[in-house]
Amino acid sequence: MKITSFFKNSLAFLICLISMVSFSQKDFQGKAYYETKTTVDMSNFGGGQLSEERKKQIADRMKSALEKTYILTFNHTESIYKEEEKLEAPSQGGGMRFGMMNFTGGNQYKNVKEQQLLQESELFGKQFLIADSLPKLNWELGSESKMIGQYMCFKATAVKNADGFDFNSFRRRNSPEKPKDSTNNKPEEIKETPKQIVVTAWYTPQISVSQGPGEYWGLPGLILEVNADRTTILCSKIVLNPSEKDLIKAPSKGKSVTKTEYDAIVKQKMEEMREMFRGRGGRGTSN
Repeated sequence: MKITSFFKNSLAFLICLISMVSFSQKDFQGKAYYETKTTVDMSNFGGGQLSEERKKQIADRMKSALEKTYILTFNHTESIYKEEEKLEAPSQGGGMRFGMMNFTGGNQYKNVKEQQLLQESELFGKQFLIADSLPKLNWELGSESKMIGQYMCFKATAVKNADGFDFNSFRRRNSPEKPKDSTNNKPEEIKETPKQIVVTAWYTPQISVSQGPGEYWGLPGLILEVNADRTTILCSKIVLNPSEKDLIKAPSKGKSVTKTEYDAIVKQKMEEMREMFRGRGGRGTSN
């Protein structure tokens, strides 16, 4: 059985190699369309003080912001990953808005040759340009394969530290799970260790570029699917060598900061939002 499986996987890989698209032309370009979905654990949202009905209202408003379509425009060494423009639904107004953090993610540029990552971001009306080196994952290549559309894909896994905005961390400072200092009766700050998550990716050697959606890259083929914690990214369409090519250009607008510096700014803003939430009556469900 093992020998049969080995030859089966080897044959599938050879088919991919034989059917590879030619990337010899200098002006090669491709476009991959991705659909993303992220679920949020609402069990402790708002410090566990919200009713189930209120949680559902918030989850419904988050849904449109957590289910998006992105376009990855790529060549041999560079790519631009940006959200597909869509008409926004009319605002329902009132209540707690998902956009309370006033955060807008912009275009993301990756250069695998120069190991460069540039991310546009707007926070409370201020434009930032996050400049850093490409994050490296120690991919473990597997032999498992499956078809995504017309492309033969192979499985790869890696472990990484979770980062970015955590909706579950938006809770009251004096929520029950935070201990208090016995000397001054004030809530102690909890030092959280980085959460590690398993990333599962599916890549196709038929498109031999080391690119992928978001921060993901570094495999011997275009990444068509990613599963990481509560987020799923799936490629729905690929266009190779479109008749009208886009300019892949590194962004340059905004205040230049590193990823570490930007995370610190976001953390500070989250703390300010917590304080404002408490001041507006976030102490409990009763008025």
